[in-house]
Amino acid sequence: MTSNATLTAPPARARRRRAPLAALAAVLLAAVALPATAGATGASAAPAVPARYAQQHLAWQPCTEEPSLECATMAVPRDWHHPADGPDVTVAVSRHRVADPAERRGTLLMAAGGPGGTGLLRPAGFVHDAPALGAAYDVVGFDQRGVGHSTRAVCQTPEEFQAFFAGDFRDDSPAARERVIANSRKLAADCEERSGGLLPYLTTEQTARDLDLFRALLGERRITYYGPSYATMIGAYYATLFPNRVERMVLDSNIGFDGTWEQFQLGQPMSFQRRFEEDFLPWLAARDSTYHYGSTPAEVKARWEQRRAALHDAPLVDGTLTIGPNQLDNGSIQGIYRMNNGFSLLATALTALEDWPGADPAARTTARRVFGDYLSPEFLAEYFSVTCSDTPWTRDLSVWTARGAENTARWPLVGARTLAFSAVCAAWPAPAAPKVRVTGAGLPPVLMLNSVHDPATYYEAALSAHRALRGSRLVTVTGNGDHGQYPGPNTCVREVVESYLLAGRTPARDLTCPSPQAG
Repeated sequence: MTSNATLTAPPARARRRRAPLAALAAVLLAAVALPATAGATGASAAPAVPARYAQQHLAWQPCTEEPSLECATMAVPRDWHHPADGPDVTVAVSRHRVADPAERRGTLLMAAGGPGGTGLLRPAGFVHDAPALGAAYDVVGFDQRGVGHSTRAVCQTPEEFQAFFAGDFRDDSPAARERVIANSRKLAADCEERSGGLLPYLTTEQTARDLDLFRALLGERRITYYGPSYATMIGAYYATLFPNRVERMVLDSNIGFDGTWEQFQLGQPMSFQRRFEEDFLPWLAARDSTYHYGSTPAEVKARWEQRRAALHDAPLVDGTLTIGPNQLDNGSIQGIYRMNNGFSLLATALTALEDWPGADPAARTTARRVFGDYLSPEFLAEYFSVTCSDTPWTRDLSVWTARGAENTARWPLVGARTLAFSAVCAAWPAPAAPKVRVTGAGLPPVLMLNSVHDPATYYEAALSAHRALRGSRLVTVTGNGDHGQYPGPNTCVREVVESYLLAGRTPARDLTCPSPQAG
């Protein structure tokens, strides 16, 4: 391992054993009935959990879509602060159990990013990529409320949703602005109308309370947690509300969970443009002999802009596939998240657009995947519920019209959609979520990971979140802009994370892990 800090190990500790059934039931009820208020303000103290939730049994069965996992469903209140009100919400949960119970050291809970991603089947891939953790922990996952196999929000059909990304978000004409705002308002109205009053309760704070019920139903007094991307915010909120329930915690590629969603998202146009121009364009220029897209970053960018202008004038239509300028942006945004499995797919897709009828069939298939499969109405139902409701949002559209024009001029890749996304939040149902202030009070040291050019969870926000989460240790990955660092090819990151999770060795201070691709 290469780093600039040393590791310290705590005293060895005997592995925990399963309690007898009678004792386990008593522990379970006691653990789940204690409301937590740490770090939260307003109406954050949830009442004691009713017995019908605390005493439910998780009926584990092999997961239909992934037989290596067991799946179950868990009933939770729609509103943890008024558990008698409204219908229950169902949360789908999963687990991968250790092969040798004698080697088991606890339960590792993992969550998905987004907001809007599904996490139910992720323990299978995680155990495959991090076998040392799978041998030591029962790895459990879930689909958070609102997505996947859990109780879902409903917004629009795929056909209705096509209007949201139609046209060109760079178009700042009055007619184009009005069309964007109308589409955003319609999306918000459809979500509210079709989701049966669920939207105000699809928040990070409610999800954190779901997780503590899951912990209790598993019979664990404390859990270990791994969360990438938006799941860092879930983890930070859980740790704030339930600090005494955290054994160890890894937050990988961090949301700015110390501030508001609005503040965090205002930084993303810069970070995506930085990743695109400083990482992807040079990468593609260095491979001109393969992709023939330009031999310098400037040539590559000019060619990309020419293709975008051509799609503005004449979108590519092939059956059900339509690729216009917004779809080109969306595919490029998606492709730059990770170098190893994103850059080459995006480059291949771009070459297919140069001569669609004559392109290699495999390249056209890749282009369909890259440019035709981006965000869905199901994903955005959760995404907007969380980002519009967790924290305050400016509802004055004149502010977003001006900000959208500024972001489009400076950082067009993501900045061009500022008005469309912000107008949805401006029209979203009034939030009901209590505010949670992350401090790190009462926690063991938390391990945070972030690359310096991460486009989605940018490094500047990670630094701010790190300062807010007192006692945390930040692993900075240099020479890298990938989103999500563990498990991955960086041996330094892997050794730090696994030493922490398996042996309890906490870095004595912040450290740096150079990326192998830096050279």
